[in-house]
Amino acid sequence: MAARSLRRLGALLPAAGKAGTGSLYCRGSPCAFSTAAQQRSTGDECGPEEPSEEPKLALSDCALEHKAIKLEEQVRDLTERYRKALADSENVRRRTQKFVEDAKLFGIQSFCRDLVEVADILEKTAESAAGHAGPSDPNPALKKIYEGLSLLEAKLQSVFAKHGLQKMNPVGGRYDPYDHEIICHVPAEGLQPGTVALVTQDGYKLHGRTIRHALVGVAVEAQE
Repeated sequence: MAARSLRRLGALLPAAGKAGTGSLYCRGSPCAFSTAAQQRSTGDECGPEEPSEEPKLALSDCALEHKAIKLEEQVRDLTERYRKALADSENVRRRTQKFVEDAKLFGIQSFCRDLVEVADILEKTAESAAGHAGPSDPNPALKKIYEGLSLLEAKLQSVFAKHGLQKMNPVGGRYDPYDHEIICHVPAEGLQPGTVALVTQDGYKLHGRTIRHALVGVAVEAQE
């Protein structure tokens, strides 16, 4: 029984040696050497070389250059924005300063408009007193009133000038729609057409700005 089993095992071993890839069988020895494992290990040792690092370095330099270009563009953009913001802030500062200065100069504009009406009344009263207090009038009181009104009118005009409020004297000058308002036309007798011939109400300027237009009559050519 044992001899039969050994013969059967001996017949199977050569067949297995032929069917195995790269396997050698040594008769009389229980060891078998496989060349396939040796080939695999040799193949692993003699495999392809590792890729070179030069392409990686080239890609890295290209990425850094691209980043540098983007950063330069951002710096230019931020610099331009900063300059614009600086210019805008300077314009706002100047406008604010101009607004404050105008507020100081023209803050009394409404008050001046009301005050010049008082000056008109004072001037008309002084003219009326002057008509009655002539040289032939023996009334000394009326003469004193006229002198007092004249002094008061002169002082008021002095205060006006101190604060930048000035009366216009347009008679004989060219008509200016920004300063004058036409209420009538008069024949040009010794005047150039288009010039102011008479004033029915004085105009006033506050620091060069017209706060009340002068009511004037403009000379025109006489029609024959």
